[in-house]
Amino acid sequence: MVRSTRKAEGRAGSDNDTSAAILDAAQRLFLVSGYDGVNLDQIGTAASVSRQTVYNQFGSKEAVFRAVVQRHWDTIRAETGSSFAMHPDTATDPAHVLRRFAAALVRFMSETDQIAFTRLVIAESRRVPWIAEEFYRAGKEPIQKAFTGALALMTERGLIRCASPELAARQFMGLIQEFIIWPRVMAIDEAVAGLPSSELVIEEAVSTFLARYARSESRPAAREA
Repeated sequence: MVRSTRKAEGRAGSDNDTSAAILDAAQRLFLVSGYDGVNLDQIGTAASVSRQTVYNQFGSKEAVFRAVVQRHWDTIRAETGSSFAMHPDTATDPAHVLRRFAAALVRFMSETDQIAFTRLVIAESRRVPWIAEEFYRAGKEPIQKAFTGALALMTERGLIRCASPELAARQFMGLIQEFIIWPRVMAIDEAVAGLPSSELVIEEAVSTFLARYARSESRPAAREA
């Protein structure tokens, strides 16, 4: 019985390694050639497995792409979900929560293929609408919901005054993404070269957000002209 269990565990580990190799290869191919420019044969060759193995593991190119997108968002989705949903007691200092969330967004955008994925989604979604839907559903939607929940919790505790946490969440994320992602997605060299540092972007976003949503007694005083 022990031997059978060990054999099963070995097969499971081998299958996981094969799946990871397939997803690694597929991600590289999709980002270079687009969705329509890739097929299961190419994925198998790039992953050093047969087309049949790719099919046995995932069933279709669409399933492979969906799995690639899910895996892409795993890190940031888990980080925000853990910070805001599973450990709500950490939401005690609005500025700290905002900075931590913004820093997580910046790390994700700079340390992953988020820019390339965003370009791919924009290019393909007009012809294949489900690609944009999947990209949003797998990543931005749960991240935004987790952040909205954190803002709602801070409002409930009287740490901020926010009548619409969802609106406020979108506003804050926009303050970050306008500088961190969109100039790079659009490949505007002059705009990218003139961008402020990530640290400054985060601090200005936090200050702007709290100027609007901090409790009246904790709101920073307006500067004299």
